[in-house]
Amino acid sequence: MSTELKKSPLDYDAKDIQVLDGLDGVRKRPSMYIGSTGDVGLHHLVYEVVDNSIDEALAGHCDKITIRVLKNNIIEVTDNGRGIPVDMHTKFKKSALELVMTKLHAGGKFDHKAYKVSGGLHGVGVSVVNALSEWLEVWVHKDEKIHYQKYERGKAIEKTKVLGKTKNRGTTVKFKPDPEIFSTLEYHYDTLSKRLRELAFLNKGITIEIYDERTKEKKEHIFNFKGGIVSFISYLNKNKTPLHKPPIYFSDSKDDIQIEVAMEYNSGYVETIFTYVNNINTHEGGTHLSGFKSGLTRVINDFIKKLGYDKKFSGSISGDDAREGLTAVISAKIKDPQFEGQTKMKLGNSEVDGIVYSMVYEKLSEYFDHYPKIVKNLIEKAIQSYRAREAAKKARELIRRKDALDSDSGLPGKLADCIERKAEKCELYLVEGDSAGGSAKQGRDRNFQAILPLKGKILNVEKARLDKILSNEEIRTIITALGAGVGEKDFDLSKLRYHKIIIMTDADVDGSHIRTLILTFLFRYMTALVENGFVYIAQPPLFRVANGKEVQYAYSDEEKDNIIKKVKDPAKSQVKLQRYKGLGEMNPIQLWETTMNPEKRTLLKVTLEDAVEADETFSILMGDQVEPRRNFIEKYAKQVKNLDI
Repeated sequence: MSTELKKSPLDYDAKDIQVLDGLDGVRKRPSMYIGSTGDVGLHHLVYEVVDNSIDEALAGHCDKITIRVLKNNIIEVTDNGRGIPVDMHTKFKKSALELVMTKLHAGGKFDHKAYKVSGGLHGVGVSVVNALSEWLEVWVHKDEKIHYQKYERGKAIEKTKVLGKTKNRGTTVKFKPDPEIFSTLEYHYDTLSKRLRELAFLNKGITIEIYDERTKEKKEHIFNFKGGIVSFISYLNKNKTPLHKPPIYFSDSKDDIQIEVAMEYNSGYVETIFTYVNNINTHEGGTHLSGFKSGLTRVINDFIKKLGYDKKFSGSISGDDAREGLTAVISAKIKDPQFEGQTKMKLGNSEVDGIVYSMVYEKLSEYFDHYPKIVKNLIEKAIQSYRAREAAKKARELIRRKDALDSDSGLPGKLADCIERKAEKCELYLVEGDSAGGSAKQGRDRNFQAILPLKGKILNVEKARLDKILSNEEIRTIITALGAGVGEKDFDLSKLRYHKIIIMTDADVDGSHIRTLILTFLFRYMTALVENGFVYIAQPPLFRVANGKEVQYAYSDEEKDNIIKKVKDPAKSQVKLQRYKGLGEMNPIQLWETTMNPEKRTLLKVTLEDAVEADETFSILMGDQVEPRRNFIEKYAKQVKNLDI
């Protein structure tokens, strides 16, 4: 039975609390509540506790949140909010604190009187964290007293007690994830700090601190952005060349819906838009995004007529043209958000579309009236984009006609396809060079492995429009082989011919550059491949170590040294060491055994855990700014072999 609370646990008298479901089901089906019992779910525990503190901040009762990662991956979260109520519930003979910590839905996320909006997607709260922890402790500083209680696997092991007096207020939650539940217990500092940085951007003025105290060299970050999402835009564009400063910002509210928009155009050709609902990144967009796009396109077209550009320009500016080079952040705070899509990351509230559309059209029209020089620059950029889009359209049609003429199947001539036709069973190797491509074709299992040799370096798509990109022969070959189209509107994942796209390049500087160029193209124009986990990086060996008939392969200098130490016997044998300079130095059998055999190979899966960080990384590595790239290389040079883009 699901009943909505009349009050928040932070406002109620204990006799008012309604107790809902217990936590036994949480331990039986943890993935249902936190997404997984792996790395993602582990970090989600922290986010759930932090979201409770963010709710207090949104309600105006908290301005500082501190997260500590302690030894043994113990987490401690402290805020200076009102503190969870601790008074006794007359019916259940338990403290309100214990009920909040041990019962589902006994939290502020289900009370709109205490909180107009609430952070978090599912609203499962700290009770689920308690259920999935080996142990959890909570301290509540309230009414000049320190209240304390401890739990084990979701159950209180003692009653709430008073430890002493205090002048402070707030809540501290300390917990250790349960090894019976989670397959990994190792917290990643970077993963946590990225999410906390994002929360600080979305909630201006709040201070969020994180400290990693697991090693001697302690890590820490203190996030506080008085500019909110305007600071977010500046952060996103820091490695790009803005066309205007400062970023455009406007906000409005209607019917318990609050909308904030910050946007800035840069000299590049890629649009970067991040959308949020109640601090959650809505990766699939939704009605707040569609309203923004419609409003922006209309205002650009209106000003084309208003400024007389339509007299010398007969085309029609599309949404893609209006958004070329745009970086934007849209943050919505909604009382009753409705989510759609397979991952529940798409906003479905129909009323939001019209609210955002009207706001964007009105506010941007006012801004453009005040800054005619800026709007002229943006219109001219949009017109150039239109002309390039028309050229790209012709290039697409040319590609389709050429493919149809080149072969009966419409596939590239140099593609060695596989026999299997079910995409989920097929692999495509994008191989650097004809020599390695030849070895891969001979060494592969032709039943499910396809080989596409690539000649030289493909175009850097970070510095080119789509029409120029489509004129690059190697890129056209990749697009045709994959069969799913290119670009946000034309890409269709259901038509993808292979569910494993494996980038296989030499283990040298040129190979790394080629790999980054391919990844940049896939990330910018076939993002769904990365989002759905279809992209991999092959790991060819660096060394071949032979001791008589015994042969071993090493994938690092350290592994090579360890092999030599184990097999070397000066009195009886002589170790022969071969350093592979490229894939072409391996014969087909060696390439199969080391890099292509599913039973022996090592593949790195390319994931998109942090789209903000990925956008920044590609902008640094492949963009126009030299200084950020130099700093990046100097910082990561020693660990570049482990760099996960």
